Amino acid sequence: MERKTACITGASRGIGRALAAAFAAQGYDLFLTCRKNEALLLSLKQELEQTCGIRCRTFAADAGSAAQMEHVFAEISNQTDHLHVLVNNAGISWHGLLTDMTPQEWDDLLRTNLSSVFYASRLAVPLMLHRHAGKILNISSVWGLAGASCEVAYSASKGGVNAFTKALAKELAPSNIQVNAIACGVIDTEMNGFLDTEERAALMDEIPAGRFASPEEVADLAVSLCGGHSYLTGQIITLDGGWI
Repeated sequence: MERKTACITGASRGIGRALAAAFAAQGYDLFLTCRKNEALLLSLKQELEQTCGIRCRTFAADAGSAAQMEHVFAEISNQTDHLHVLVNNAGISWHGLLTDMTPQEWDDLLRTNLSSVFYASRLAVPLMLHRHAGKILNISSVWGLAGASCEVAYSASKGGVNAFTKALAKELAPSNIQVNAIACGVIDTEMNGFLDTEERAALMDEIPAGRFASPEEVADLAVSLCGGHSYLTGQIITLDGGWI
């Protein structure tokens, strides 16, 4: 039987780590990247290979670097002639007034959150086209739909991811490649570590579900979306407990 393969960017922590574990549990061989925390990624590789019996290749690579992602996909192409799933998960946040943000911080955030989706997708598509099948899933945010005060750049980057998703879905639909996004609400990860106890409680009160989502809930939805649903494409699926 053909082994299923998935590439996940930003996989060392949080949602990315949960994604890797969920796809490994479904028998996918994995190609995982992270910009920092290579030790965490190597530890995850060993854990998943031992517990799930899959093959895992890791890369210390900046998803927001075209050159580094070209190297990653050259290595992927050396190991397989197909890729079933690409999950564009790499991302960073920035909190504060727009006027306090430097041009370098803006460029770094846009490169990491939006350009990375372009770099990985353009390289993954050829590995899907010859099989006439594939899934591209982008991890986005509700702020890409609604916008957030003091997160202007982050909101802009995720709005770009959402538009990218819809447009590429139309482009690839004739080739039976589905492109969707998950617009996450508040996920209980280190990215929200700047919130103190009182702020967390106040935010939970705003969410009809009364809690934050776990990274594993995002991963469960991702696996489901990538496991079938060949007529579902170009969708921004909101996972936010009814918040937005």
